[in-house]
Amino acid sequence: MTQGWEWRQPGSPPAGSASPWWSDAPADPWRDPYAPAAYVQQAAAPPEGALEPVSDPDAAPRRGLGMVLLVSVVTALLAGALGGALGYTAGSRSGGGGTLLGGGPDPLSTAVPARAPDSLAGVAKQVLPSVVTVRVAGSGALSVGSGFVVSGDGYVITNEHVVAEATGQVTVAFTDGSTASASVVGKDPESDLAVIKVAAPRDLVPVRFGDSEAIAVGDPVLAFGSPLALSSTVTSGIVSAVDRAIHTGEAGGQVRYYAAIQTDAAINQGNSGGPLVNGAGQVVGVNSVIQSLASDEEQAGNIGLAFAIPINQAKRVAQEIIATGKARRTVFGAQVEGPRVPSGGVRLSAVESGGPAAGAGLRAGDVVTKIDGRVLQEASDLIALVRKYAPGAVVTIEYRRGSGGGKTASVTLAADAK
Repeated sequence: MTQGWEWRQPGSPPAGSASPWWSDAPADPWRDPYAPAAYVQQAAAPPEGALEPVSDPDAAPRRGLGMVLLVSVVTALLAGALGGALGYTAGSRSGGGGTLLGGGPDPLSTAVPARAPDSLAGVAKQVLPSVVTVRVAGSGALSVGSGFVVSGDGYVITNEHVVAEATGQVTVAFTDGSTASASVVGKDPESDLAVIKVAAPRDLVPVRFGDSEAIAVGDPVLAFGSPLALSSTVTSGIVSAVDRAIHTGEAGGQVRYYAAIQTDAAINQGNSGGPLVNGAGQVVGVNSVIQSLASDEEQAGNIGLAFAIPINQAKRVAQEIIATGKARRTVFGAQVEGPRVPSGGVRLSAVESGGPAAGAGLRAGDVVTKIDGRVLQEASDLIALVRKYAPGAVVTIEYRRGSGGGKTASVTLAADAK
């Protein structure tokens, strides 16, 4: 403990020696002899070679945290006030307090996106003007189906079951909302195809036909029509199978056979008669029937199993109906047994004398296994595949006779005598 200030410059004489600084201390009027003692410790000298801290005398002084918070609060208040003023001005100009949704005008947002002609949207745009909704009055009820324009003079292809009960007026509605009356030109119940004609046709846009023999499993397709009376509906999918043998109809009624294009595109009641279109915008099939888990036809809906009549067959039948009012049926000239052959193929129970099968050397009991490379499993397979060809077409068949090996023959198909 020391009394007062006891400090001496290093190298100065010790206390008690003659010192000019302390010599007048007793007479110093500012000295308070009762001031508490203080001890001042000199900072340790830095190690030899170390650098002493250096401060920039020109550097701006550091602001305290309080000053930073104050500036932030003031800035936020000013920004809020400015935003409120701008919002009030915009609201006043837009009709007195109306809510403005979205951002300001964007010159790019109003531009219509360019869609390639071979995109789904591009294909739909070019096909929709050719698709019609078919409304048929008959039996005290109005039924709705679909169809598509196939000629500039007003011919329209649809399903036979769409117009089967037509006893009154037939009306077609176009995509633009306009309607026109139509008449039934002819129908073929066995192929489920019919042709109607628009009265006083205007500027009609016919579809472009594709080749149903050129499609393959996995090809993209679009289905057009009016499912559940929802006109101008477009759905997409792929080709699920080709030459799928389909036979429909009720016991005692008309039975229809055709080698169908199977697709998973969503198809429902009302789609019947509408076109199935490939990725190039060409019609490859006529939507005709769906397979459903519902036992009631009125409650049946899409489960991804839909079938279309190949357009090659539909176009041929339509041309015959337009030319003669009816269509020819292609026949093989043999009868087939119903039970499935365990080893595969279809057994001929009878061969008509002078018919196509007899002309190729086939006999009763022969088992036909393939037609143009398509494998046969059921009796309906043979009938359905034959029906898709035109009379006069030559097909290659493979068959077995007794215990002998496989044989090959060429059969020239014919039209029935009806």
